[in-house]
Amino acid sequence: MSKAKKSRVLSGVQPTGDVHLGNYLGAFSSWVQAQDTTESLFCIVDLHALTVEIDPGELRSNTIEMAKYLLACGLDPEKCAIFVQSQVPEHTYLTWLLECTATMGELNRMTQFKDKGRGNDSVKVGLFTYPVLMAADILAYNADLVPVGEDQKQHLELARNIAIRFNSRYGETFVVPDPLIPKVGARVMDLQTPTSKMSKSTSSPQGILYLSDTPEQIDKKVRRAVTDNDAEVFYDPHNKPGVSNLLELLGCATGENVDELATKYTSYGPLKADTAEALTELLRPVQARIKELSDNESYVLEVLERGRVRASELARATVDRASQAVGLLPAKTIQGIGGH
Repeated sequence: MSKAKKSRVLSGVQPTGDVHLGNYLGAFSSWVQAQDTTESLFCIVDLHALTVEIDPGELRSNTIEMAKYLLACGLDPEKCAIFVQSQVPEHTYLTWLLECTATMGELNRMTQFKDKGRGNDSVKVGLFTYPVLMAADILAYNADLVPVGEDQKQHLELARNIAIRFNSRYGETFVVPDPLIPKVGARVMDLQTPTSKMSKSTSSPQGILYLSDTPEQIDKKVRRAVTDNDAEVFYDPHNKPGVSNLLELLGCATGENVDELATKYTSYGPLKADTAEALTELLRPVQARIKELSDNESYVLEVLERGRVRASELARATVDRASQAVGLLPAKTIQGIGGH
């Protein structure tokens, strides 16, 4: 009896510098789990980083650093493909085909463009159209599942709508992907503003826990985390967001249930101390692995090359199929003209 075909999973991350705990618990940890049961591809989306101003040298450095973090967090190149978006030109080719399928109305409704472009006199066209590039990232690989946070569901819905419309016009070409949303740790909140998601672009420095933070830095940030005026410890994200965030972090670090954890504490001090200690232990092997990879950058580049080869193979087949579907002339036909 033949083995059942594994679902294919695709997700991406921008090379934005220091990786924080929200990236790790909200995304990377679920990617690590997915690689054991699915055919997984993970993309460092450096083209998306160009939608805002960034120093070229910083972009190159951040791209390699992000690859190190992905490996350090547990992605295994023997189980998945890790690659750089710009090294697979099929992404941008397919984007044009999809831009000729998407509509202005759809892109005008994208909330992230409104948020990032608000207050700017001049906004890059790429910031407006990048959701279509994101759709191409996904559809190029016939991904069945896409791990997304709540804030990315709108982008995945756009990719689904474009795929359905393209398939309706030109015949079955793309797999219509479904979201894969982690149930625990999907939204790690800012330590200083626990009603907001931890994010390098919006959080205060003291509200973010970076994977590179020392034990002393972790302890200091967690002990200063915002809670509330009373001393009761129970899990209630709506009424006690700060305490609930600490319980979720402790639960993610220890594997324990948040409601059961809450019964162990009668005040915030011990909860903060235990959370800081658990997070320090959680990150210790990650930080050790980062150091190893920093001393062996050639291995990191080799992993990215292997991932590029695999990604290019899959994306090329999809792009060829989509090109033929819309009526573009195959390259081999052009070569045949004139008897060559």
